[in-house]
Amino acid sequence: MNILETKQLYHDFSGLEVLFGVYLQVAEGERHAIIGPNGAGKTTLFNLITGTYRPSRGQVFFKGRNITGFQPHQLSRIGVGRSFQITSTFTRLTTFQNIRLAVLAKRGIHFNLFRYVDRMHDITRETEAVLERINLTAERDRPASALSYGKHRALEISLALATDPELVLLDEFAAGMSRDETHYAVELIRRLTVGKTVLIIEHDMDVVFSLADRITVLHRGQILATGSPAEIRQNQAVKDAYLGDLEI
Repeated sequence: MNILETKQLYHDFSGLEVLFGVYLQVAEGERHAIIGPNGAGKTTLFNLITGTYRPSRGQVFFKGRNITGFQPHQLSRIGVGRSFQITSTFTRLTTFQNIRLAVLAKRGIHFNLFRYVDRMHDITRETEAVLERINLTAERDRPASALSYGKHRALEISLALATDPELVLLDEFAAGMSRDETHYAVELIRRLTVGKTVLIIEHDMDVVFSLADRITVLHRGQILATGSPAEIRQNQAVKDAYLGDLEI
């Protein structure tokens, strides 16, 4: 069963076409990567799926429901979460406070004054459990701005997952990470996304081919190929357009 589909998706910026009839299918429970050269339309596709942009033409379906034009907050409520290429944490808040906001959002609770939230012991327990799962308990009281780059990205990924989405979209999560940080982030995603569907944009081919069950290659705004990692490795059109002789 497909949890996500885009049908004949087109998008342009002031008349400049970026996507041309993209028909993407993502099966429930799979880790699906979208790869392609810069300018292929990957982030634009993510922005259409997550409601940042509205398509010029075409439709987006989540679990068979037409969600074309839904706003990001509406998508969060029905089970779609996203992390961004640029970190989107609240940098002046502590690691604990960032996670707590996500836990509150998952429960549909909105508070402006932290002193009221501090009395909600079940929220505190759930927040601390999340911190333990992502190995950031030691960073509990540090401002997000004081975290190392790798830990900051781990926090941002966790915020996307803290609302317990069925589908999570990760945009260039390994960008700028060291090898050790990337390994940590990949293992974190493996642990936190068991039973979930994951859609990934990523340039690091080691990450893509180690993590993805299926891969879609975008080229000049169109889908060039979709298949298993082994099929994509052997696809001559993909090699010619993007991978070349890259050893993966």
